[in-house]
Amino acid sequence: MVGKSMAPKKLSVPKSDLAGQIAQMQPKSDPSLGKILDESSRYKIPPSLPEEHPVSTPERSLLSAHGKKTEALLHPIILQAANRYQIDSDLVKAIIMVESRYNPKAISKRGAKGLMQLMPKTAKALGVRDSFNPEHNINAGVRYFRKLMNQFNGDVKLALAAYNAGSKKVRKYQGVPPFKATQYYIKKVFMYHQYYKEKAK
Repeated sequence: MVGKSMAPKKLSVPKSDLAGQIAQMQPKSDPSLGKILDESSRYKIPPSLPEEHPVSTPERSLLSAHGKKTEALLHPIILQAANRYQIDSDLVKAIIMVESRYNPKAISKRGAKGLMQLMPKTAKALGVRDSFNPEHNINAGVRYFRKLMNQFNGDVKLALAAYNAGSKKVRKYQGVPPFKATQYYIKKVFMYHQYYKEKAK
């Protein structure tokens, strides 16, 4: 799937210590960090993520207070990865929102893991040892999305379709596959992308 692997730098914390992983990425001077990280470590792993969330506007399914704090904590990592791979940071936020709703321990029924829902095979190809590590997951997810953007000549819609359904399906149908889940996925990402763009103004 990917040629040369680029193994991310290993963090000096146990794999299960999600709070510690995020803590090492943030300034220790933040007085609210302790409480936020303690809540993060108690995330429940769902058996699967629903294929569709019927929403007409972003406001109907915005993050909880804790989710917003997690989103804020991850902002520097998202921005760094977006800049590194030349992807709109608001688009990255939108993808994460649709993929996992900022739950670092999210698992889909197909086995995709983490914030950007990396499949085990994709994670391995990208050199990711722990898909639940927020920094590793985001960097790998954005790097993979950049690969898809290059593969489909900068067409965001096709890259999103490939991220959701796979590159082979996009090539097979010579465009967005006729799958309701994929078409709805693209619609949701664009919806949240617009939301984050407006929010940043």
